[in-house]
Amino acid sequence: MRIAEINRKTNETDISLKLNLDGSGKSEIKTGCGFLDHMLTLFASHARFDLSITCKGDTYVDYHHTVEDIGIALGQALKEALGDKRGIIRYGSMLLPMDEALIQTAVDISGRDYLSFGLSIPAEKVGDFDTELVEEFFLSLVRNSGITLHINQLAGKNSHHIIEGTFKSVARALKQAVAIDSANADEIPSTKGVL
Repeated sequence: MRIAEINRKTNETDISLKLNLDGSGKSEIKTGCGFLDHMLTLFASHARFDLSITCKGDTYVDYHHTVEDIGIALGQALKEALGDKRGIIRYGSMLLPMDEALIQTAVDISGRDYLSFGLSIPAEKVGDFDTELVEEFFLSLVRNSGITLHINQLAGKNSHHIIEGTFKSVARALKQAVAIDSANADEIPSTKGVL
C-alpha cells in the first residue's frame, strides 16, 4: 500500500496528515479554513486519494501559514507514499471545465520541483480566503514532493470556479501520474533508472 503519514508541528501550525494513493476518494479535512476544506475534499475525491488532514493553525493572523504548511505536509506525504516511483505512469494531464472556467494542468513526477502558475484570479478573496494563497499552496506542494507542475487558465471570470477547477484539474492529472502501469510495474519510468 502506498500510504504516508506526516506530523508537522511548528510555532504556527500543528498538522496531522494521512494519505493513501490507492484509495477511493474518501476524506476527512479539518483545516480551520472552510474554503480550503472544500478544495482539499474535492482534490481527494477527484484524485481518488484517501486523505485525512487535521490542522490547528494561527488563523487569528490569517490563513497563510495554514495553507503553506498543509501544502508542505501534503507534498512530503506524496513523495513518501510514492517511494522509488517504481511502476508509475509518471506523467498526467487534464483539461478541465468548471462552468465558464477552463483549466489545463500537466504534471511530471520527475524528482525535480518546478511550478508554472498561470492563473489570473480576479478577486482578492473568496469568502475570507485570500486567493493569492492558491499559488502558495501549490508552491509548497511542488517543492516538497519533487514534481513538475504546470497550471494554465484558458478561460474564467469567477474566482471560485477558477480555483475549484484548478484543484480538480491538478487532482485528476496526479491521479493519472501516480497510477501503476501494469505493463511496466517493475520499472522506474526513466532512462536514468531513477527519479
